[in-house]
Amino acid sequence: MSNFEQETAGRIAANGSDSELRETAKAFMEASLRNQYSYNFRWLGRPIIQYPQDIVGMQELIWRVRPDLIIETGIARGGSLIFSASMLALLDMADAIENGDHINISGNAKRMVLGIDIDIREANRLAIEAHPMAGRIRMIQGSSIAPEVIEQVRDIAASYKRVLVCLDSNHTHNHVLAELEAYASLTTVDSYCVVFDTIVEHMPDELSANRPWAKGDNPKTALLDFIGRHPEFEIDKSIENQLMITVAPGGYLRRKA
Repeated sequence: MSNFEQETAGRIAANGSDSELRETAKAFMEASLRNQYSYNFRWLGRPIIQYPQDIVGMQELIWRVRPDLIIETGIARGGSLIFSASMLALLDMADAIENGDHINISGNAKRMVLGIDIDIREANRLAIEAHPMAGRIRMIQGSSIAPEVIEQVRDIAASYKRVLVCLDSNHTHNHVLAELEAYASLTTVDSYCVVFDTIVEHMPDELSANRPWAKGDNPKTALLDFIGRHPEFEIDKSIENQLMITVAPGGYLRRKA
């Protein structure tokens, strides 16, 4: 396994300097964004609105970090919450097997996912609450950058040892920067704050038509602003180089201190 891991790491590192592969990936991203490719997938029955590559990347990340709490801004139809909850269920199952304890998949869960959205549509809320993973999910309706919401999230996070954060709501520079200032500090050391849709900075503006974000005003610009003032975080390029197809290039931030 040591040789295999070394070979894998070498291939991933080589991807970063493979200009042909990177241009091919960029062309696919542009073509697939035009066709709303990310809307084609579900996780355990709920639309997840993510690229499969990022789903796999998050699966590896969650298994490696083993968070007790995942904080997500942006709920949409709930697929990402269901995905995170199912991964946390697997972590709890693995812990139970290792410790010889009773396996508990849903109720009275040790690990939880907290979702925040300014507008949780009633149909989506009901579908999430009816899902088998609902016992691991808590939702807050309100702006993710509202002081009262931030305070509530911080109070909840205080009860958990390892925290992973995912930002995927309003993609304007000011909003994402405010989310980073509010929630990145909740990320525990050696865990991640993942900023989705940094791809906006690398795609033609026409793909953001009728949206308040575009090149120069998006999650990537906010992330670069933030990380320039927060040396405790670093961009984990290995994840981007591994996936190649991702809506979060440069968006996987590891807290190193």
